[in-house]
Formats: sequence, structure tokens, C-alpha cells
Amino acid sequence: MKEIAFRVGGAAGDGVASTAETFARLCVRAGLYVHTYSSYQSVIRGGHVWTQVRAAEEPVPSHGEDPNLLIALNQETADIHVPLVREGGGIVYDEALSKLDGLGTRPDVRKVRLPMLQTAQQLGEPMMKNVVALGAALALLDFPFAPLENGLRETFGHKKPEIVEMNLKAAHTGYDAIAANGGSLGVGVPFGKAPGRMMMTGNDAMCLGALAAGCKFYSAYPMTPASSILHWMAVHGPKYGVVVKQAEDELAVINMAIGAAHAGVRAMCATSGGGFCLMVEALGQAGMTETPVLCVLVQRAGPSTGLPTKTEQGDLNLALGAGQGDWPRAILAPRNAPECFDATVRAFNLAEVYQTPIIVMSDLYLGEGNRTVESGQLDFNVPILRGFLVDGNGDGKDYKRYAFTETGISPRAFPGTKGYQHVAATDEHAEQGILISDVLAGVPRWIEERRKMMEKRMRKTEGLRHELRPPELWGPADADLTIVSWGSTQGAVREALGRLHAMGHEVNSLEFCDLFPMRIEKTQEALEGVNKSLCVEVNYTGQFARLLRAETGYKVDHMFTKYDGEPFEPREIVARALEVIEHGG
Repeated sequence: MKEIAFRVGGAAGDGVASTAETFARLCVRAGLYVHTYSSYQSVIRGGHVWTQVRAAEEPVPSHGEDPNLLIALNQETADIHVPLVREGGGIVYDEALSKLDGLGTRPDVRKVRLPMLQTAQQLGEPMMKNVVALGAALALLDFPFAPLENGLRETFGHKKPEIVEMNLKAAHTGYDAIAANGGSLGVGVPFGKAPGRMMMTGNDAMCLGALAAGCKFYSAYPMTPASSILHWMAVHGPKYGVVVKQAEDELAVINMAIGAAHAGVRAMCATSGGGFCLMVEALGQAGMTETPVLCVLVQRAGPSTGLPTKTEQGDLNLALGAGQGDWPRAILAPRNAPECFDATVRAFNLAEVYQTPIIVMSDLYLGEGNRTVESGQLDFNVPILRGFLVDGNGDGKDYKRYAFTETGISPRAFPGTKGYQHVAATDEHAEQGILISDVLAGVPRWIEERRKMMEKRMRKTEGLRHELRPPELWGPADADLTIVSWGSTQGAVREALGRLHAMGHEVNSLEFCDLFPMRIEKTQEALEGVNKSLCVEVNYTGQFARLLRAETGYKVDHMFTKYDGEPFEPREIVARALEVIEHGG
């Protein structure tokens, strides 16, 4: 597949992310599929950051590996990334910003020396050096200038006209300079041959799913990598009737969401691991009061503050055990951006039908990375299931909010429904909501009521289990090796499978989106056809492999875990799979 792997690196504050995002947006509007990944540090200025945009005429399942075009905005970028540029690729650099020195001896790549900083200074704004570089990159890739001009006018149109013109001059200078530096690289990816598509992050898709599902309350405290959900909802939510609250901490966040849900609106909150830790007591409260609330957990590397701007799948155990005691929950882990939309919609319905908290897990890689999404992949005409609600037409006499039922789901009344006053107790309670410690005398009645109420609540787990989706088997049914994965690793795994197939190996993947409660029988059926298995996870201990064994009794044959803060690259999975295939592990 002919593709562009465009990488730009520099220090925080150099405009690395905006340069890459602008390039990605132009590619999408030109009919290409894109997949982006940003590696950055938790500093406002300085450090080393880089972003890669992978683009092609065909869908790109991962951010790829080595670039075929690199823009080096500082010395550290040159030192780290120049050796990685593919043969036949190009390097755009400025000797005032970085010196290639010994790295410049590579005869297999084009080195384009461009006075980015000087050009920007002459235009009166040194920060525009990245715009000069972007113009050069487009010329190297045979990209017409008009789309960039339109994009710059759109981006800076709200500013003074001279700002727009300065950026256009900067881009034109870089673009025109390539003609005198050997012309294009001849990568061969055509632009403008297909209609434009949408581009969004996993976090964006969750926001759209929330709006489609009728979310009317969102609360959050800023925490990377969930912060962009708050940013998006703050800008777009109010016009669709969503009350958006930035609270002082995650304790307030989850309690606000639970209060809104108790009052009868669909409520959502989002955070990362550290914030979720603060939410767990209140999640147990929602489990006890049987209040539907959606909590989004966008994972980053832990423990504690960990790596605030790096990715990981290390919070599964946290989600499984959040809140003391036993209470019913479901955990969904979407594998891609369209599934982020779909999982959010389903989570709202599950929360209200089963009157319990639902957790949707993502991570930095999926949550913050831009992906191409086809319009048909998002269906906004979604069912909205409110569950077992009283109609308010009766007198509410003898209303039992927590009535014992075969399904464990009791009639729910919104506060203010005439005649249906009730207590939503966080202590253990009887059917009417009255605390059993207050009204029940004698040990036998305590035991009986506690047991019956616990069993009532936990019966919801079986209902949830049958609502969730079984794992997807992708690839040939009878394979020598099955790669087991969950969540955002799907793309890298599938790309690795394609390469292994090209080598003549029969390999497939068993992919999980709905994690808990697991569809045990369906999963066991899928596992019966597995000859040898390799579980791939972005955490140290293999948390999902442990869950799989606990739920089904199946122990994976081999593990491949990654915990350095970076996502899997397809070649890493290929190499580990070959070890298993050729050497038994």
C-alpha cells in the first residue's frame, strides 16, 4: 500500500500538534484515510514532542511505524528521528534549529535544508516556522496548495486579515522552495481522488454518541487524556440542551452526575485513572441506590500520576473492583472511533434499563488520536431505552422502589412524581428503601432481608451478560495462532495479521469490546477452536488474560505486554508472533 507517514517533531510550544492536525485534516478532505498519534510530555514549553500522520487511499488501521517524511523543528527531533526515516524519504530541517552532522551522511534519503526560522522572522512572527515547514511538506508530497490556503483562511479567518496573509506567505515560501530543492519525493499517493470524509478522535466520537443518546448532563474535572471530552462538550453541548459542569475535583464530578441521573436525566462523567480512583466510593453509592450513570475512563499510564500523557491499558482491574462490596456493572472497551460512538449509546441504554453504573474504557491512544470515519459508520437514529419507569398515573400507594423482581430490576420513579415518594438509601434497605438497620429487629430478619436484596441487585448481572456482545473472531477460522486482544490494540493487531498472512502464516485474532460481564458460553465456544494463543495487552501483568481465565477457565499460552507508555506497533506484534510460531514462544 502506498502511504504517507508524515512526522513532525519539536519542543512543546513549537506548534507540532497544530501542524500535524492541519496536515491530517487536509488529507481527509482530499479523500484519504488517516490515523494519527501524538507522543508528548506534560510540559507547556520545551521537552520533546512529535506527532505522526499516516495517510493512504485505503483504510489505515494503525499509526504505522517509521516516517517517509520528517520535519525536524529542533535538534532533539533530528537526533532521535532522522535515523528512522525510510529509504527514499525526506527530511526537512533548518540549520538554525538543528544540525544533521553525522546523521546527514545517509545517502538514501533527501535532505531539504529550509530557512524556516529566518523566513518566519522576516514575516514578523518566529512562531510561524512550522507553517513554512508545512508548505514545504505539501510540495514534497505533490499536494496542491489551494487546500492549504483554504484551510489557513478557515483557521485564522476570525483574526485580523494581516495574520491570515502572514500565514499564507509563510506557507507559500516553504511550498515554492521545494521546486529549487529537487521537487517532490514521488511518494505516489494521489490527492483529491475521492470525496472527503470525517476525521475525529475517540473522545470526539464518545461526545457525539452521548448527544445522540440524549445525554443532558456532563460533569468533569480536567485530566489528560479525558480533558478533550470536557472541551468538546463545553463548546457543543449547551446548544443541544446539555448542562456542562467543570467541578473542583472528581469527588464532586461523580456525585453531580449521580444527582442528575437520580433526578431523571441521562448523565455522564469522564476522567482518567487517578480521577477514577476518587470516584469509586460514589460509584458504589450509585450501585446501592440503583442509579443509572455513565462513567468514561480514558486510561493513561499509572500508578499514581504515572505518565500523564502516555497510553496504557492498566486500569481494567480498577474498573472491575471499583466500589466496595458487590454490585452489578458492565464494562465496555471500544476498539475504534465508530465503536466509541456505539459503546456510549449502548452504555446509556444499559445504565437505565438495569439501573446501575456502566463504565466505558478507552485510553490515550484511542481517545486522542484522529481517525477517518465514514458517515455511514455513525447512526444517529439510535434507540433510547428508559427502562422500567412508573407512569405516574397511579396513586403510588405502597410503592416499592426496590421491589424484589425476577430480573432484579425494580420500578423507578423520578423525584417529584406525585404519590411516589421514596428513600434512595446508601445503607442496605428494604423494598421501600427504608434502612433495614432502622426498622428490622432481630438477627434473622436482618439476614433474610440483606440476602434477598443483594440477590435482587446481582440478578441484573445475568441480564447484562446476555445484553453484551461476544468477542469477534477475525481472520481464518482454523488458524495456527490466535492473537487475543481488547480495546484499542485492534488496529495494530489486524495490521500485524495482514503481514503474517503475507508470510504464509495462518493467524487470526479474538477481539473483545464488551469485557464484563463476559459472554462466557460464546467466548468458550470461540476458544474451543484455538490451537495456540498469544494475548496482547498494554499493561504489565496481563490484566485481561487474568479476567479471561477467571471467567472461562482458559489460560492463554503466551503473553506479550507493553508498558513503556507507547502503543503497540504492528512490527512488534509480528516479531512476537513469529517467536511463538517458529520457536514455541
